[in-house]
Amino acid sequence: MQYPWDETPDLNITPLVDIMLVLMAILMVTAPTIIYQENIVLPQGSRTKTVQKVKSIEIRMDRNGVIYYGKEKFDKIDFPDRFVLKTTSVDKSIPVYIRADERLKYKDVMFLLKTIKEAGFTKVSLVTNG
Repeated sequence: MQYPWDETPDLNITPLVDIMLVLMAILMVTAPTIIYQENIVLPQGSRTKTVQKVKSIEIRMDRNGVIYYGKEKFDKIDFPDRFVLKTTSVDKSIPVYIRADERLKYKDVMFLLKTIKEAGFTKVSLVTNG
């Protein structure tokens, strides 16, 4: 019997790849279920200081264009002058929140925003329902 020595043998690695893929799938399924617990000692916080609520101003504008500042109602025409007079003694760095009806025109909300900014307030935000 004569052997063909000039041929190189082919290695069949298909079973090796199949086994490795099965092992990798098992690892991927079991790895997220492993829970590591670390014993962490948290520092003690101080309970002597309480958090103070930040003072803010809320201005509302309904669908008809009536502006509410606190319990007072203002027309769109009267609001700029009366708002400046009402807020002369108020700190201008406190936040102002504007709540406007979604059916208002864009220019009405921008008028309100511009009026508050011109009064000297720097932190003015529009409040949404989301």
